[in-house]
Amino acid sequence: MTALFRLVGVGGVISYRALFNWTTPPMFIGTLLVGPLFQLLFFAYLGRQLGVADDRFYLVGNAVLAASLACVFGGTMAVANERRFGTLGHVLLSPRSRTAVWLGRVLPYAANGLLIAAFTLTGGAVLLGLRVPPAALPGLLLALAAGSLACGFFGLTLGAIGLRFRDVWLVSNVSVALLLLLTGVNVPRDELPVAMRLVGDALPITHAAEAARRLLAGEGLGAAAGPLAAELTVGLGYALLAAALLKFFESESRHHASLDTL
Repeated sequence: MTALFRLVGVGGVISYRALFNWTTPPMFIGTLLVGPLFQLLFFAYLGRQLGVADDRFYLVGNAVLAASLACVFGGTMAVANERRFGTLGHVLLSPRSRTAVWLGRVLPYAANGLLIAAFTLTGGAVLLGLRVPPAALPGLLLALAAGSLACGFFGLTLGAIGLRFRDVWLVSNVSVALLLLLTGVNVPRDELPVAMRLVGDALPITHAAEAARRLLAGEGLGAAAGPLAAELTVGLGYALLAAALLKFFESESRHHASLDTL
């Protein structure tokens, strides 16, 4: 069991250091910290102008959404960059559990997403003059962590699909756009068509945003327990799907060498 935890934890950290693409501090700050903060301000002022929702709605929604960029693209990089850098074969030849190797790679990106979401929530609250109740902070961190983890496994699923698609980044960009449109982070879900709400229910951060809004409204952790459980269920579903796809493509590659084609 100790060896498994080391494989998941240490292996995830090492791969994060090797495959992380936002390598310079200016790029990291500009892309993952400043960008989501300006996006929050844009939607907050747009919401004021159109009278769609108040600032708290956009503060929470965009704080949760901020984790998606790092987690979705990070989870995709965890698989796709092995193929891009020509090291995928070495991973597949490892005698250790590849499922544990792949799933462990999500954890550093989820932690990175949690950091970005917390920064966006704090910075947005200061700039918009909103007060976050101290009693809600533990629950908010839990909601942000659940959303980040679900996004990471969602990205890993896209990375697995990308083993059979040359342009995996097209899939990732479209998926991030769907998170923006269908999860209720910037558009109240009650105003979305039924079909779009159903799709949003199966996407990460939908339920995390709902839980965070309930906590910020002072409803307590009990009221947010249902959405949090739903978010964790979505994340578990994507983790199982990613593991199954990676296992299937690995098996297929041993017969057809399908993963060796760049």
